[in-house]
Amino acid sequence: MPDVKCLIYGYGNPGRQDDGLGIELATMVENNPQLKHHVDVDYNYQLNIEDALTISEYDKVIFIDAAFNIDKPFVFYTIQPADTITFTTHYLSAESIVALCNDLYKKQPESYMLAIQGYNWELGLPMSEQANSNLQLAYNFISEVILNRFSCCITG
Repeated sequence: MPDVKCLIYGYGNPGRQDDGLGIELATMVENNPQLKHHVDVDYNYQLNIEDALTISEYDKVIFIDAAFNIDKPFVFYTIQPADTITFTTHYLSAESIVALCNDLYKKQPESYMLAIQGYNWELGLPMSEQANSNLQLAYNFISEVILNRFSCCITG
């Protein structure tokens, strides 16, 4: 897929054990020259309204975050703009960012969520062993997605 711009955007709090999974995976992609050649990478503690402008410059966006309510090591699915854009100073959903991008810039990049199962959320402790194992599985998956130029995307 020539000329397709893709952004990998990880978010979460690395100081809260498994909550840093999104940032860790984005960093792993960023540090792999073979993957970095195909995508841009960004990460932050949380999503912000300004991210709508950032994603407006891309054709495809993969948001990566930790999850506590899934029963698999990770899930990958298409996201759509949120019907209602709501946020607090501590939480803005990826769906809301896509909706803002569409509302403000009249662009809607093809957007996905890669949610990685986390288990522990306490302050100041290292990532759990189980979450690290899930991180490695998610990294293998996203590497294949990137290297196959998204032809192997599983959505749903």
